[in-house]
Amino acid sequence: MTRAQQTLSIGLLVSSVYMVAFLGLAPLPAKIQNDIIPLPIWLIVSFGAYLLFKLGYGVATFNDVPEAHQELMREIQEARVDLQKKGVEVD
Repeated sequence: MTRAQQTLSIGLLVSSVYMVAFLGLAPLPAKIQNDIIPLPIWLIVSFGAYLLFKLGYGVATFNDVPEAHQELMREIQEARVDLQKKGVEVD
């Protein structure tokens, strides 16, 4: 069994057990069923919201990085020169 198959098998087993608990197919105390079982879903939603915030902040402050802009422009110019040496027309 390869590492990918083993990881997939364990992931499917864990998600199956979680779905059984989440759907209430296994008898669990009400406190666990209502408070603890939904927690991973809220953690995933919270993590997704955090990542969206970080992405938006990064896009909003992208112009505040002049060194990166200069480096990118140098790389574009180097690529143009390299392509022109190989006979490719570049505007």
